[in-house]
Amino acid sequence: MIKNFTDQLFYETLKILSDLIKFKTVSGTSNLNLIDYCENKLKSAGANSIKTYNDSKNQANLFSTIGKNTDSDLGGIILSGHTDVVPAVSKDWSSDPFIATEKDNKVFGRGTCDMKGFIACTLAVAPLFSSKKLKRPIHFSYTFDEETGCLGAPIILEDLNKRNIRFSSCIIGEPTNMKAVNANKGYNEYKTHFIGLSGHASNPERGVSAIEIAILYSNKLMELRDELKKRSKNHKIFFPSYSTLQIGKITGGIGANVIADQCSLEWEVRPINKDDSEFVNRSIDDFTKNILLPKIKKDNPKGDIHKEIIGEVVGFNKTESSEAVNLVCNLTGDNSIETMAFGTEAGLFQNNGISTVICGPGSIEQAHTVDEFISHDQLKKCLKMLISLQEKISS
Repeated sequence: MIKNFTDQLFYETLKILSDLIKFKTVSGTSNLNLIDYCENKLKSAGANSIKTYNDSKNQANLFSTIGKNTDSDLGGIILSGHTDVVPAVSKDWSSDPFIATEKDNKVFGRGTCDMKGFIACTLAVAPLFSSKKLKRPIHFSYTFDEETGCLGAPIILEDLNKRNIRFSSCIIGEPTNMKAVNANKGYNEYKTHFIGLSGHASNPERGVSAIEIAILYSNKLMELRDELKKRSKNHKIFFPSYSTLQIGKITGGIGANVIADQCSLEWEVRPINKDDSEFVNRSIDDFTKNILLPKIKKDNPKGDIHKEIIGEVVGFNKTESSEAVNLVCNLTGDNSIETMAFGTEAGLFQNNGISTVICGPGSIEQAHTVDEFISHDQLKKCLKMLISLQEKISS
């Protein structure tokens, strides 16, 4: 039965995935057209939907439900995915990143793996859920701007809390090769801005180089990076087994002969625990206040350093017993459980009292890469899991 269902739904999944890839939902841009597409698909399957928005109303979350609770002790199951993708530079790709291209039993395109492949699978099976009498509802949760700090998920969770809806489990469909994942590190992203004093490079004493201040700041971050290795040696469930810190981008200056009056530094921390996150922020803030700011303001009272919080996402913590993990292992027939170093929305759902697991098609090795792809085999495995879920919760 499952094989026949999978064969029927697989081609529908490919069609939906092709449609989803065409929506250029790069983080920070509007996803409204994609959300409307998903809402219409789910509406045709009999789902009721709720949309929540960012302040500008140009990005939306979608939360749709099929079925009702027939037992007060049973909560619904959430299938969750984010709709945004990282940027793609067309000239670097073998094909247009925003047109799904099939080759060698793979689908290439931005977001195929991370994570429109999972969303396509859920949309394809939605009519199957609505065709049966369900013992508990199935929910479809699609968020915006996960890649840049999980900005959408808190909005949708706040709305759901107000509605007092009960949930038993949440499956986050991030690419895990369809393995159950029960923990991931947190993710903190920052952008620090430095304002110095411009001047001619022939007389550096009459200016304050924002770039030089940024270098001192960077050196301190590297010291903290080394300290993190010493602080976190016993977390063997993760690789690396310690909290990490990385500087990803430095921007500043206009030329070698001009003292730079502005510079910015983009950096991230992937903490294993809250203490490590607080340690980094406290240390770099103290260094800024007591060492760097006096150095800038000595020659330029208008000089400044400002740390902008792009996103601070809580980690997903391993629990001794997890209804969601047990559910996925039962559905896939694979009892192996893994952890991940990259951040997800899982910790946000977990912190709202929802048993959560990460399990989805594709490999993280393909996410965010040139020529990103997902294999046909992974999509079929995801469909099999979702079909098994439908059978499990049907009367």
